[in-house]
Amino acid sequence: MKLLHVDASILGENSVSRTVSAAAVERLKAEIPGVEVVRRDLATAPIAHLSGAHLAALAPGAEASAQVRVENEEGGRALQEFLEAEIVVIGAPMYNFAVPSQLKAWIDRVLVAGKTFGYGDDGRPVGLAGDKRVVIAISRGGFYGSDTPMAAFEHVQSYLKAVFAFVGVANVEFLIAEGVLAGPGLREKALDVALGEAAHLKAA
Repeated sequence: MKLLHVDASILGENSVSRTVSAAAVERLKAEIPGVEVVRRDLATAPIAHLSGAHLAALAPGAEASAQVRVENEEGGRALQEFLEAEIVVIGAPMYNFAVPSQLKAWIDRVLVAGKTFGYGDDGRPVGLAGDKRVVIAISRGGFYGSDTPMAAFEHVQSYLKAVFAFVGVANVEFLIAEGVLAGPGLREKALDVALGEAAHLKAA
Protein backbone atom coordinates (compact mmCIF):
# COMPACT_ATOMS: atom_id res chain seq x y z
CA MET A 1 0.00 0.00 0.00
CA LYS A 2 1.25 3.49 -0.88
CA LEU A 3 0.64 6.66 1.12
CA LEU A 4 1.30 10.01 -0.53
CA HIS A 5 2.26 12.73 1.97
CA VAL A 6 1.93 16.26 0.58
CA ASP A 7 2.78 19.48 2.43
CA ALA A 8 2.33 23.06 1.22
CA SER A 9 3.23 25.28 4.17
CA ILE A 10 6.14 27.70 3.66
CA LEU A 11 6.90 27.80 7.41
CA GLY A 12 9.04 24.67 7.69
CA GLU A 13 9.37 23.32 11.23
CA ASN A 14 7.21 26.19 12.56
CA SER A 15 4.22 25.00 10.54
CA VAL A 16 1.14 23.74 12.35
CA SER A 17 -0.25 21.97 9.29
CA ARG A 18 3.07 20.16 8.75
CA THR A 19 3.11 19.05 12.38
CA VAL A 20 -0.39 17.63 12.13
CA SER A 21 0.09 16.00 8.71
CA ALA A 22 3.28 14.35 9.97
CA ALA A 23 1.44 13.03 13.01
CA ALA A 24 -1.30 11.65 10.79
CA VAL A 25 1.25 9.85 8.61
CA GLU A 26 3.02 8.37 11.63
CA ARG A 27 -0.29 7.17 13.05
CA LEU A 28 -1.29 5.52 9.77
CA LYS A 29 2.14 3.92 9.43
CA ALA A 30 1.65 2.37 12.87
CA GLU A 31 -1.86 1.22 11.95
CA ILE A 32 -0.91 -0.17 8.54
CA PRO A 33 2.28 -2.28 8.65
CA GLY A 34 4.37 -2.12 5.51
CA VAL A 35 2.81 1.04 4.09
CA GLU A 36 5.15 2.84 1.68
CA VAL A 37 5.28 6.62 2.11
CA VAL A 38 5.94 8.86 -0.88
CA ARG A 39 6.83 12.44 0.08
CA ARG A 40 6.11 15.61 -1.87
CA ASP A 41 7.00 18.96 -0.32
CA LEU A 42 5.47 21.70 -2.43
CA ALA A 43 7.29 24.48 -0.57
CA THR A 44 10.84 23.20 -0.97
CA ALA A 45 10.19 21.73 -4.44
CA PRO A 46 7.25 23.65 -5.94
CA ILE A 47 5.51 22.51 -9.09
CA ALA A 48 5.33 25.10 -11.86
CA HIS A 49 1.99 26.84 -12.14
CA LEU A 50 0.04 25.64 -15.15
CA SER A 51 0.30 27.93 -18.18
CA GLY A 52 -0.81 28.00 -21.78
CA ALA A 53 2.66 26.86 -22.81
CA HIS A 54 2.35 23.78 -20.61
CA LEU A 55 -1.01 22.88 -22.10
CA ALA A 56 0.13 23.49 -25.67
CA ALA A 57 3.15 21.24 -25.12
CA LEU A 58 0.86 18.30 -24.31
CA ALA A 59 -0.58 18.22 -27.84
CA PRO A 60 0.75 15.42 -30.09
CA GLY A 61 3.76 16.59 -32.05
CA ALA A 62 3.92 19.94 -30.26
CA GLU A 63 7.25 21.67 -29.78
CA ALA A 64 8.17 23.13 -26.42
CA SER A 65 11.12 24.64 -24.62
CA ALA A 66 13.33 22.42 -22.51
CA GLN A 67 12.03 24.13 -19.36
CA VAL A 68 8.39 23.49 -20.23
CA ARG A 69 9.13 19.85 -21.03
CA VAL A 70 10.88 19.38 -17.69
CA GLU A 71 8.03 21.07 -15.82
CA ASN A 72 5.44 18.92 -17.58
CA GLU A 73 7.42 15.81 -16.73
CA GLU A 74 7.40 16.82 -13.06
CA GLY A 75 3.67 17.46 -13.26
CA GLY A 76 3.26 14.00 -14.74
CA ARG A 77 5.19 12.48 -11.85
CA ALA A 78 2.94 14.29 -9.37
CA LEU A 79 -0.13 12.88 -11.14
CA GLN A 80 1.34 9.36 -11.14
CA GLU A 81 2.10 9.59 -7.42
CA PHE A 82 -1.51 10.52 -6.79
CA LEU A 83 -2.86 7.75 -9.01
CA GLU A 84 -0.70 5.10 -7.34
CA ALA A 85 -1.49 6.16 -3.76
CA GLU A 86 -4.28 4.49 -1.84
CA ILE A 87 -4.01 7.03 0.96
CA VAL A 88 -3.23 10.74 0.55
CA VAL A 89 -2.34 12.95 3.52
CA ILE A 90 -2.15 16.68 2.84
CA GLY A 91 -0.97 19.56 5.01
CA ALA A 92 -3.02 22.58 3.92
CA PRO A 93 -2.63 25.89 5.76
CA MET A 94 -5.00 28.77 5.08
CA TYR A 95 -3.30 31.71 3.37
CA ASN A 96 -5.52 34.74 2.83
CA PHE A 97 -8.69 32.65 3.10
CA ALA A 98 -7.61 30.00 0.55
CA VAL A 99 -5.08 27.25 -0.11
CA PRO A 100 -1.43 28.18 -0.80
CA SER A 101 -0.67 28.73 -4.47
CA GLN A 102 1.81 25.84 -4.28
CA LEU A 103 -1.01 23.47 -3.40
CA LYS A 104 -3.21 24.89 -6.16
CA ALA A 105 -0.40 24.23 -8.66
CA TRP A 106 -0.31 20.60 -7.53
CA ILE A 107 -4.10 20.29 -7.81
CA ASP A 108 -3.95 21.63 -11.37
CA ARG A 109 -1.57 18.77 -12.24
CA VAL A 110 -3.69 16.15 -10.50
CA LEU A 111 -7.14 17.05 -11.82
CA VAL A 112 -6.67 15.74 -15.35
CA ALA A 113 -9.49 14.68 -17.66
CA GLY A 114 -9.29 11.00 -18.49
CA LYS A 115 -7.05 10.31 -15.48
CA THR A 116 -8.83 11.46 -12.32
CA PHE A 117 -12.16 12.54 -13.80
CA GLY A 118 -14.20 12.18 -16.95
CA TYR A 119 -17.64 13.00 -18.30
CA GLY A 120 -20.58 10.63 -18.69
CA ASP A 121 -22.91 10.37 -21.66
CA ASP A 122 -25.15 12.96 -20.03
CA GLY A 123 -22.25 15.44 -19.80
CA ARG A 124 -21.98 15.21 -16.04
CA PRO A 125 -18.54 14.81 -14.46
CA VAL A 126 -17.54 11.38 -13.20
CA GLY A 127 -14.80 10.97 -10.61
CA LEU A 128 -12.21 8.30 -11.38
CA ALA A 129 -10.23 8.36 -8.11
CA GLY A 130 -12.91 7.33 -5.65
CA ASP A 131 -10.98 4.37 -4.26
CA LYS A 132 -8.64 6.63 -2.30
CA ARG A 133 -8.64 7.78 1.30
CA VAL A 134 -7.78 11.44 1.77
CA VAL A 135 -6.80 12.99 5.12
CA ILE A 136 -6.22 16.75 5.20
CA ALA A 137 -4.55 18.67 8.03
CA ILE A 138 -5.75 22.28 7.96
CA SER A 139 -4.40 25.16 10.02
CA ARG A 140 -6.23 28.48 10.25
CA GLY A 141 -5.04 31.63 11.99
CA GLY A 142 -8.54 32.67 13.01
CA PHE A 143 -11.90 31.01 13.54
CA TYR A 144 -13.78 30.08 10.39
CA GLY A 145 -16.18 27.34 11.50
CA SER A 146 -19.74 27.24 10.20
CA ASP A 147 -20.98 28.87 13.41
CA THR A 148 -18.58 31.84 13.29
CA PRO A 149 -18.93 35.33 11.73
CA MET A 150 -16.01 34.50 9.39
CA ALA A 151 -17.53 31.32 7.98
CA ALA A 152 -18.11 32.90 4.56
CA PHE A 153 -14.36 33.58 4.28
CA GLU A 154 -13.42 29.90 4.60
CA HIS A 155 -12.16 28.59 1.24
CA VAL A 156 -9.76 25.82 2.23
CA GLN A 157 -11.88 23.03 3.71
CA SER A 158 -14.81 23.79 1.41
CA TYR A 159 -12.59 24.00 -1.68
CA LEU A 160 -10.65 20.81 -0.97
CA LYS A 161 -13.84 18.93 -0.17
CA ALA A 162 -15.20 19.98 -3.58
CA VAL A 163 -11.92 19.13 -5.37
CA PHE A 164 -11.82 15.59 -4.07
CA ALA A 165 -15.54 15.04 -4.48
CA PHE A 166 -15.06 15.99 -8.14
CA VAL A 167 -12.55 13.15 -8.60
CA GLY A 168 -14.79 10.73 -6.72
CA VAL A 169 -13.53 10.93 -3.13
CA ALA A 170 -16.71 11.65 -1.21
CA ASN A 171 -15.57 11.26 2.39
CA VAL A 172 -12.51 13.41 3.08
CA GLU A 173 -11.22 13.41 6.66
CA PHE A 174 -10.22 16.81 8.07
CA LEU A 175 -7.93 17.48 11.04
CA ILE A 176 -8.35 21.17 11.81
CA ALA A 177 -6.21 23.41 14.00
CA GLU A 178 -8.37 26.52 14.40
CA GLY A 179 -7.39 29.97 15.67
CA VAL A 180 -3.65 29.39 15.89
CA LEU A 181 -2.90 33.14 15.63
CA ALA A 182 -5.95 34.43 17.47
CA GLY A 183 -4.43 34.95 20.90
CA PRO A 184 -1.99 33.74 23.58
CA GLY A 185 -2.05 29.99 24.14
CA LEU A 186 -4.50 29.33 21.33
CA ARG A 187 -1.88 27.87 18.99
CA GLU A 188 -1.01 25.18 21.53
CA LYS A 189 -4.68 24.47 22.24
CA ALA A 190 -5.54 24.18 18.56
CA LEU A 191 -2.54 21.97 17.90
CA ASP A 192 -3.46 19.67 20.78
CA VAL A 193 -6.96 19.23 19.38
CA ALA A 194 -5.76 18.42 15.87
CA LEU A 195 -3.00 16.11 17.09
CA GLY A 196 -5.54 14.32 19.27
CA GLU A 197 -7.68 13.70 16.20
CA ALA A 198 -4.65 12.47 14.27
CA ALA A 199 -3.83 10.04 17.09
CA HIS A 200 -7.22 8.39 16.65
CA LEU A 201 -6.97 7.70 12.92
CA LYS A 202 -7.62 4.07 12.10
CA ALA A 203 -6.41 1.82 9.31
CA ALA A 204 -9.82 2.01 7.61
